Amino acid sequence: MSHRFTREDLERVARLARLELDASELELFSHQVAGILAYAEQMQGVDTTGIEPTAHAPGSAGAMRDDRVLPSLPREASLPAAADADVAAGLFKVPRVLG
Repeated sequence: MSHRFTREDLERVARLARLELDASELELFSHQVAGILAYAEQMQGVDTTGIEPTAHAPGSAGAMRDDRVLPSLPREASLPAAADADVAAGLFKVPRVLG
């Protein structure tokens, strides 16, 4: 890493992510992120010569299963339980996430 992660770096990232952080959060998170990045840099120094790359942790092969097509919950059964649903139109209403 060419430079140490600073509070100013966190402020920039927070602004790009549209996060509102107060002064105490900026202080805490900048130290935490700096620690995480320092640990990641330390891990880059570990000699992995002769170690095969893996896509999954050893012994996790049994954790995977085939996908199965199953019927879903009918819309008429789930709409009455949804907040702000338009039952007559058959629509779920969700908070706006863009603009």
